[in-house]
Amino acid sequence: MLAAERKQRIVDYVRQYNTATVSTLAREFNVHEATIRRDLGEIESEGIFRRTHGGVIFEQWTNDEPSFSERSTQNLDQKMRIGKMAASLVQDGDHIIIDSGTTTLHIAKNLVQRSNITVVTNDMNVAAELRDAPRIKVILTGGELYPSSYMLNGMFTDHVLGSLHTLKAFIGIPALHPQYGLMHPEAPLVPAKQGMIRAAREIIVVTDNTKIGKLSLHTVAPNSAIHTLITGKEASEQDLQPFRDSGITVHTV
Repeated sequence: MLAAERKQRIVDYVRQYNTATVSTLAREFNVHEATIRRDLGEIESEGIFRRTHGGVIFEQWTNDEPSFSERSTQNLDQKMRIGKMAASLVQDGDHIIIDSGTTTLHIAKNLVQRSNITVVTNDMNVAAELRDAPRIKVILTGGELYPSSYMLNGMFTDHVLGSLHTLKAFIGIPALHPQYGLMHPEAPLVPAKQGMIRAAREIIVVTDNTKIGKLSLHTVAPNSAIHTLITGKEASEQDLQPFRDSGITVHTV
């Protein structure tokens, strides 16, 4: 088998199974592991997939986000667990930012009975969840309303976020890559997330396991900006280890 043909078949194999080890590929194509490592290095340089310790993972792209109603029912149990864990990190007296999203909404649901907390959000769903919480102050950023998600975004949102200083920001993200960090497919939504990150002393990313390892068009922030990652127990240790290696505290729930 010619090298070019073998590399194409390696790509096809990894696309089918999403991941593969060097030893598995060496057996599959009846060549030495050194040959497979050389092939993988050449394929990786083309951006088709990502090398891991002892193997490879097919790079999956996030090109758009489903509607809020669709996302609200996806991985619901996991998002509820993440929200409860994230809320436990909030202390009475904290000033925090809660980003817009279906996972971050569950943080608000778990804060209703808490005291002396100020919540800044660009999400009308989050604000509505906390509207009857007598001991929580809610600040809406203002901005252009996205009716499909009840999110506020744009110039006014960015201006308000640029004037704030908070203790914690809870950030939701549709793609979290071990090399490129927090990523998003929609350029207009990037500045608000960047403003939240600049405004907070501690950045806590909340995302279900399906977003981890994904690539997208725009980089919001590098992984060095993240202090804590909260995700579901469904996430594999192989996917999480690069974030731990970067000094990020990782919680799985």
